Amino acid sequence: MKNARPEKTEASALEQREFYTDNPRHQRALALLLQRPVKREELDRAAGCSNAPELVAELRRRGLELPCERVDAIDRDGRHCNPGIYSLTNKDRRRINAWLRRREGGHRA
Repeated sequence: MKNARPEKTEASALEQREFYTDNPRHQRALALLLQRPVKREELDRAAGCSNAPELVAELRRRGLELPCERVDAIDRDGRHCNPGIYSLTNKDRRRINAWLRRREGGHRA
C-alpha cells in the first residue's frame, strides 16, 4: 500500500528511557502497587494525595503502563458503578525493579 505505515521495530524514546522518580508520592504508590492491584481510593491514601488518576498519569508519562481495569460494583448507596483497579504489568515490574537496583547502587538517571 502506498500510505501504509511501516512496521515499528524500534522502541519509542519513552520505552527506551529508564524509569526514574524521586517523588515520595510516586514511591509510596509504587510500593503498594508492587504488593497488589489497588483501587483509586487506596492509592490516594497510600500515596498521600487526593487525585490518584493524575498521579497515575504522571507515572505513565515516566514510561509505566499502569493499566486500569474497570470492575462492576455497587456503591454504598446501592447504585451500580464501575470503579477502576490499577495494577502493574510485568514490563512495569521489570522497569521498577531495575530502577530500585540503580537507586540502591547509588546511581541516578
